[in-house]
Amino acid sequence: MHKKKILIADDHALVREGIAAFLKLCDDFEVIAEASDGIEAIEKTNKYRPDIIIMDINMPKLGGLEATIEIKKLHPEIKLLVLTQYEDPEYISRFLKAGVSGYLLKKAVGSDLITALKAIARGELYLYSSIASEVVAGYLHGDRKTDLEDPYEKLSDREKQVLKLVAEGHTHKEAADMLGISVKTVIAHQTNIGEKLDIHTRAGLVKFAIQKGIIKIDGITGER
Repeated sequence: MHKKKILIADDHALVREGIAAFLKLCDDFEVIAEASDGIEAIEKTNKYRPDIIIMDINMPKLGGLEATIEIKKLHPEIKLLVLTQYEDPEYISRFLKAGVSGYLLKKAVGSDLITALKAIARGELYLYSSIASEVVAGYLHGDRKTDLEDPYEKLSDREKQVLKLVAEGHTHKEAADMLGISVKTVIAHQTNIGEKLDIHTRAGLVKFAIQKGIIKIDGITGER
């Protein structure tokens, strides 16, 4: 049987090593690459073309969501499993909208990871039990926000990437280098972001990014 190729994207080396060691015990999967941030995840996806990516959310440079959006745009056939500590319905909604095939919490046991990967390999959607309950409850009660109600969803995919980098304190040049675009383009995206969100200061963008869970307070590099 052909082993499914796995890429692990997580900023904690011990987490990556632990998952890789565990998957070695399973005949169905082979870890072919690891990434410590969203930029590296995109680069290694382009290079190794894994079948499934295990993706963390909160990572430096590009986070899991921004990397997922880019990867699904470039390689729609690749499956993604979110593996995170975050149970926020807003996170879940954004990742499902971005096209992930599964959402698993880090408090899960190893057998849950194998179950999730096997389901995804079969082309199924996998949601951790408590996550599935939240998603179903949200749909039944009709209390989920529509895209029009969420100002974050007014932004384009590239603008979402720029927002995270700017809010983390990266300079325009640093953001341009990470995204492979010009400084002028980064500035133009930031201007568009400000107009769409009606936020015109870096401090305001930082506050918005924290409130929306795009960045964590301990992930801010500081204004430069």
